[in-house]
Amino acid sequence: MDWDRLRIFHNVADAGSFTHAGATLNLSQSAVSRQISALEDSMSVKLFHRHARGLILTEQGEMLHQTVKNVFHELALVETRLSDTRDHPSGPLKVTTTVSFGSTWLTPRIKEFVELYPEVDFSLILSDTELDLSMRKADIGIRMTPPRQPDLIQRNLLALSTHIYGSRQYLDANSVPQSAEDLDGHKLVVYGDDLPLPAPSVNWLLDVGANPDAARRPVLRVNNIYGIYRAVRSGLGLAALPDYMIPDDVNLVKVLPELDGPEIQAYFVYPEELRHSKRVAVFRDFLLQKIAESKP
Repeated sequence: MDWDRLRIFHNVADAGSFTHAGATLNLSQSAVSRQISALEDSMSVKLFHRHARGLILTEQGEMLHQTVKNVFHELALVETRLSDTRDHPSGPLKVTTTVSFGSTWLTPRIKEFVELYPEVDFSLILSDTELDLSMRKADIGIRMTPPRQPDLIQRNLLALSTHIYGSRQYLDANSVPQSAEDLDGHKLVVYGDDLPLPAPSVNWLLDVGANPDAARRPVLRVNNIYGIYRAVRSGLGLAALPDYMIPDDVNLVKVLPELDGPEIQAYFVYPEELRHSKRVAVFRDFLLQKIAESKP
């Protein structure tokens, strides 16, 4: 059986179309289609139902997809174990975390890590959607909520404090609130309520000191914390933000500094099968060192 065709089939099944799979594989739509047709001919079965709106796996296609997925998963594990038998950490290391934490805290520190471990092929995936670590969509997750999957190892990484911030431009034009109750008269930027929250109690700004008979209406809802930060920085309104985003931003001012928001606990998460991975261990130790250095 042709491994290249199986790899292409795996990508097509995940993507649901020849075009999207081709974009991932750097192949044309017609080249992908030809490879799938050749695979179907070699196996004498139809693997996909072709529809105008995309592709749907046949029963036989579902069976093959599950088998191929398991095989590639096992191959990834073998690659990890082979790489970790060497003296120095080497090979791929894929880390995922939220857009805000990855963009503002983690990314500026990655340069030092890749210089320390040049044989590690480091990839960073920023997404507020949790990737499936058990299926090796990533090797490590830095998450703001405890993992729900039982086969993942977790350790508390750090506690992130939150406060209310506004731009100097906004505060000059709208006055500085003197109490939590004063927030009723201000424009507030919050996380979208139709999406999974990236951390518990992320929208506490809507409730603290609020009149129970008159719910606060935000001026804007945004689907990630970094977007909220950019909106506040532009002068749109006030928002509750993690303190780690702010240290170097002289344009933002902490409002009601005595009012502490709920702490966000960050977790370092990885699959059980990577328990003895040198790459995971050196990255964990690197993060703990950077966290210790960043504490006042």
